[in-house]
Amino acid sequence: MKVFKNCILFLLMFQMQQFASAQVDAFEMDNIPKQNPEKLDIYLVIGQSNMAGRATIREEDKTIIEHAYLFTGEVATPWVVATNSLNRYSTVRKDIKMQRLSPANSFARSMLEEHPDNEIGLVVNAKGGTKIVQWLPGTELYEEAIKQTHKALKYGKLKGVIWHQGEGDCDPVRVNMYLGRLEILINTIREEFDNPTLPFIAGQLFENEKRHAFNEMILQLPEFTRNTGVATSEGTSVRDGTHFDLESAILLGERYAVEMKKIQKELK
Repeated sequence: MKVFKNCILFLLMFQMQQFASAQVDAFEMDNIPKQNPEKLDIYLVIGQSNMAGRATIREEDKTIIEHAYLFTGEVATPWVVATNSLNRYSTVRKDIKMQRLSPANSFARSMLEEHPDNEIGLVVNAKGGTKIVQWLPGTELYEEAIKQTHKALKYGKLKGVIWHQGEGDCDPVRVNMYLGRLEILINTIREEFDNPTLPFIAGQLFENEKRHAFNEMILQLPEFTRNTGVATSEGTSVRDGTHFDLESAILLGERYAVEMKKIQKELK
């Protein structure tokens, strides 16, 4: 029994070391700004695998996103220049090798097109394979996202949230309960940051027979909760039945930006 326990302990320590090593390797490749950015437009990026990013990262996608920074959560170096994959500093993510290109990439680029002098800060804290109940107030995923955002707000102002989740909530019972649960999430985030009009954009899933009811339901979000929008998945394609391919991840991110800009202009 003692030998067995020692083996388990060794394996756990090895896995922790591997995880830490992966984090260090990712960090060492980052472009660290000479000084911490200030007055950032900060966006919280949460959801499951499609927001974590599962699309292929090409060589041209490895370039920095000008005027955009990625929050690390590290005290000494809280921000790095934004490069893919953007979910690598998530405190709840799956294996680092699974983190690829997500809609947050083209979202950030599109948000900067009209205001190239602005600077964006991305707090990306997604995790694949999660249901909405795992994101509700009081859960680990919710608390981690909130904690990271609070730390990031020392360097700017929260301007909006982008959310992509739902593959695990497509059965009829969960679909019928989804908008109510999402409203709880949205309102609690707004209360947490004392911003009752904080823009919140959700995304449709890849369309098929199983997900059709969910996609129809999520289109009702703007009527259900004010200052929200939906990035549609019309015309997109997937690489494995669930995860958007490169072109579709880019397209979806651009649609998130269109909806975000629209709400921000209405609020002005």
